[in-house]
Amino acid sequence: MRVTFATEPIPGSLGSNEDFVAATPDSVVLLDGAGIPEGFPSGCSHGAAWYTRMLGSTLISAMTQHPAPLNEILAGGIKAVASMHDFTCDLSHKGSPSATVTMLRRTADSVDWLVLSDSVILLREDGTAEPAVICDDRVARVAASYRSAVDALPIGSAEHAAAHRAFVANVREHRNREGGFWVASADPRAADQALTGTVPVDRLQAAALLSDGASRLVDLFSLATWPQLMDLLHREGPRALIRRVRAAERSDPQGRRWPRAKAFDDATAAYCLFRDP
Repeated sequence: MRVTFATEPIPGSLGSNEDFVAATPDSVVLLDGAGIPEGFPSGCSHGAAWYTRMLGSTLISAMTQHPAPLNEILAGGIKAVASMHDFTCDLSHKGSPSATVTMLRRTADSVDWLVLSDSVILLREDGTAEPAVICDDRVARVAASYRSAVDALPIGSAEHAAAHRAFVANVREHRNREGGFWVASADPRAADQALTGTVPVDRLQAAALLSDGASRLVDLFSLATWPQLMDLLHREGPRALIRRVRAAERSDPQGRRWPRAKAFDDATAAYCLFRDP
């Protein structure tokens, strides 16, 4: 398995990149941290970037050492990171750090994958025109009922900022609850809610792991199809994908063509090649 990846924070951002990506010869992990909007209490002094780094590094280490199912590794990682700050932070607070998780691991004859929340895994198999698209869309279903006020206002306006704060507060009420959506945070039971699966390695040509800041070229901007995105990753690599995303974001800074919460987002992509198509 040959892995290439790229990650880039929001252009001009003074904060840290809240995405995380790491790889070994047979494992990849990609996380997208949920940032704390300005003016929101979080109950935690560490923040989303710290959380994704701690959880991501814990997961990639465990994936290379243990043959356990990926959701068990994720549960152990969530528990381990919670123990790092449970005496200094209020982990029961609704604003405590959280992250989406994607994991992929090659074994001797198969490839295991895991997706928790709205990052994406693409799997290109032999004999298929379209890659399999794996995304946990529960957060999108919850958010849909609260989006209208945010989407109707131009990004950068005081009204949009206020609507976004209300949107975040409403969506948070459904986090890690039955009937809502699940993310990695402080409760290891979230790992049981992840989507998981296995593909025979001899059927797989390539795979991609994408934060929603990278997948938006397709699922928000509709400027490419999933097969075209996979072709772009194969020909030009993950950095080319991020350049395409940035060009689209810059062309619509107020979100009039593509309504969204943020003009720009951290963007991360990993491309795993098993053999040339």
